[in-house]
Amino acid sequence: MKKVFLLFVCTALFSVLVFTCFSLGDATAEVLKQGSSGTLVRTVQTKLKNWGYYTGSVDGIYGPKTVAAVKYFQRINGLSQDGIVGAKTAAAMGVTLTSSSTTTSSAGSSYSSADTYLLAKCIYAEARGEPYTGQVAVGAVILNRVRSSKFPNTISGVIYQPYAFTCVSDGQINLTPDATAKKAAQDALNGWDPTGGCLYYYNPATATSSWIWSRTVMLSIGKHNFAL
Repeated sequence: MKKVFLLFVCTALFSVLVFTCFSLGDATAEVLKQGSSGTLVRTVQTKLKNWGYYTGSVDGIYGPKTVAAVKYFQRINGLSQDGIVGAKTAAAMGVTLTSSSTTTSSAGSSYSSADTYLLAKCIYAEARGEPYTGQVAVGAVILNRVRSSKFPNTISGVIYQPYAFTCVSDGQINLTPDATAKKAAQDALNGWDPTGGCLYYYNPATATSSWIWSRTVMLSIGKHNFAL
């Protein structure tokens, strides 16, 4: 009888322990979706608004406009378009999905100082005569390519991909970037994308490739067209 009672007590304690572990695990991970609210939703809305995906109010309420903005972000970044900020979408946004989280990691935190400097060099070589927003836009295109499955997944791989950038072909990539180009590189790494996810840019006054003209132009900044 005592053995049966002890077995019952041990089983009950084990069940409580397992339940507690699962409960704690659930408390440390969140999925943001329509109907969610709070600081994390506000963080996601702020990021999406800064990047040009979201035009609604930063109110911390995950409504239809936030869902649409998340789907837009997911489409541009090659993610499943379900409008839900789960683990993969959060990682792409640089958001930590924990119940106690009130801050987010920098979008450029995964890049080294060498990556940042190389990005600045390409921006300077390709767009030093362009408006500041246009310089950030060139950096954003490079980073959009890094995130796209159509291109190499590193900054150096994208920049030095054969025939991808004129500045590599003519040697201007080796010029020393100025402070403006360095700042533009950092802004792009921090998540500012004036192009809304474009993968290409060109100067229509000098472009000779018939293929580039076939791309869908989304906007123009300075002398450059930005396209998908």
